Amino acid sequence: MKLAVVGGGSTYTPELVDGFARLRDTLAISELVLVDPAADRLELVGGLARRIFARQDHPGKITTTSDLDAGVQGADAVLLQLRVGGQAAREQDETWPLECGCVGQETTGAGGLAKALRTVPVVLDIAERVRRANPDAWIIDFTNPVGIVTRALLQAGHKAVGLCNVAIGFQRKFAALLDVAPGEVHLDHVGLNHLTWELGVRLGGPGGENVLPRLLAEHGDAVADDLRLPRTLLDRLGVVPSYYLRYFYAHDAVVRELATKPSRAAEVAAMERQLLDMYADPALDEKPELLAKRGGAFYSEAAVDLAASLLGNGGSPVQVVNTYNNGTLPFLADDAVIEVQARVDKDGPVPLAVPGLDPLYAGLIANVTAYEDLALEAALRGGRDRVFRALLAHPLVGQYDYAEGLTDRLLAHNREHLSWV
Repeated sequence: MKLAVVGGGSTYTPELVDGFARLRDTLAISELVLVDPAADRLELVGGLARRIFARQDHPGKITTTSDLDAGVQGADAVLLQLRVGGQAAREQDETWPLECGCVGQETTGAGGLAKALRTVPVVLDIAERVRRANPDAWIIDFTNPVGIVTRALLQAGHKAVGLCNVAIGFQRKFAALLDVAPGEVHLDHVGLNHLTWELGVRLGGPGGENVLPRLLAEHGDAVADDLRLPRTLLDRLGVVPSYYLRYFYAHDAVVRELATKPSRAAEVAAMERQLLDMYADPALDEKPELLAKRGGAFYSEAAVDLAASLLGNGGSPVQVVNTYNNGTLPFLADDAVIEVQARVDKDGPVPLAVPGLDPLYAGLIANVTAYEDLALEAALRGGRDRVFRALLAHPLVGQYDYAEGLTDRLLAHNREHLSWV
């Protein structure tokens, strides 16, 4: 079995390679190709990747290339984990929105829109080349904003599934708090990418006992601290929102906070320099502890599980993925992309039924879906007015003077990446 990772020069990649090595009984890879235009980074990451495989006696071959077409040729699955514009573009996404009093973040709000505009055309070009190389290949998208990118892929007819590590992160944290094996924890995970709530925490499977009330009663302080939200809010909601809901539930406080400290992009860029120095050490043959602070925790386990199911090699029968709604949430169009539990096999994901949602969650989901509709239209067709409309629709913007100012800044900071500006 051949897998290709586009964006394989990312400092994330050793996390993914470590998972492939440890979980080879779940996903037997004969060849792993790391594809990246940054040849210097690719050489460092590829060298460490080979040493990780060797340390764990994995028989698979790891190759590296900057030639996308050659790298994806004959691949059974292609994982996308690219960042158009690199950390420099992320730094901008996280800073210029603050000038307008809006949150600066790389996947939501104005910064998230900028990332979508840069990313969607590039991903669609990659996907078309994957289809020419092997029309049966699955595309697993880890590239943010995952919901918008996945919808672009699906609308273009690609065999694509979106993947995020938020759900598996909650699963592992809850399992540790409950002192059970992670596989025993099933989440009633509902929403859009980076806009989700855990409505239930069940033991033993989708129909198991819901222990969320006990989890909140016994460990609510720890969960709230991790989310940086008040314990009282969790108690009133009776659910666990994802970390990204903090941008909605505490927007103004977050803006004040972000304006007084270095951006996350600056922190990550410094961390990446350290990691690349470590990767250059020929004695290093395992992922360093520092990588855990880079983000993407448990990404490898989620990716292995999803790829194994899509390729008919096992994997968990139910997983959290981003895929077409197809009536799962009746207040959304069928072609909206949602993030929910789904049964996954070689034919792709089929979402599990979701009970009627409280308007508190359904309303915000509908609002952000409308924004994502407009964001995708802007990414595909360009135009200043389409950018403005998407920003005006976003609940973190929503005022015309903010939308005007943000549109001007977005276009000014992204001219080199937008062919239509």
